[in-house]
Amino acid sequence: MKARNFRELHDKLPAEVRERNEAWVKKTLAEMPLHELRAARQLTQEHLAVILGVNQAAISKMERRADMYVSTLAKFVEAMGGKLEIRAAFPDGVVVLERLADGEAA
Repeated sequence: MKARNFRELHDKLPAEVRERNEAWVKKTLAEMPLHELRAARQLTQEHLAVILGVNQAAISKMERRADMYVSTLAKFVEAMGGKLEIRAAFPDGVVVLERLADGEAA
């Protein structure tokens, strides 16, 4: 049996199944702890440590922390190729708090 490309199989699915799968992936990615996010970005702790100029143990500690500085989290996310956005959700809308993501006082 020949191995098949996932994209080929995915593209053959009915549109409603593809949309449901994509919605599930977006929801899953929206609720991901740091260690799973790093793994999903196909980065090892060692590689991320090199990018951030720290040792692997420091990455492991960061991933297990329940609390950290916004600037530390922003650097972690940027090292993975992203940009940290902090949002305040209110009943009448969502506001992005821009300066906090840069590690500056608001």
